[in-house]
Amino acid sequence: MREYFNKLTPILPLIIHILKEPATPSQINEMLQANRFYIKTAVDIRHQILAGGGEMHSDCETILLDNGSQQQDIWGASWNPISQEIFYESMVNLRPRQNRAMEILDPAIREQVKQIIHKLLGGV
Repeated sequence: MREYFNKLTPILPLIIHILKEPATPSQINEMLQANRFYIKTAVDIRHQILAGGGEMHSDCETILLDNGSQQQDIWGASWNPISQEIFYESMVNLRPRQNRAMEILDPAIREQVKQIIHKLLGGV
C-alpha cells in the first residue's frame, strides 16, 4: 500500500542547508520544499551562519549543534522570501536562562538574527 501511495505522491527528501555565504536561488527553492511560503531557520549569531529548510526549527538547530555551534548562540526564526519578513518565534528560543518566551525578546539578538538572515537569504 505504501509503495502505491509513494508512486502517487513521491516523498521528497527535506533539504536543510548550512549557509556561510548567500544562498543561491536553487538552495532557496530546496529549503522551501517543506513549508512552501517560508523557510525555517536556526541562526548561530556567534559564527554568523544559519541552517535553513526542513519541517522544524529544531531540525536546523540539531544540524548546527552537530557542526560545532553552541546552544546559547542558536536562535530560531522563519523567513518569507516574498515579503522578506522574519518571524522570531520558535520553540528553539525557549530557554530559562536566556529567553522565557518562544519569541526572541532581546532586541539586540533579534537585530543580529535579522542581519544574518538578510545577508544569507535576502535579495535572492
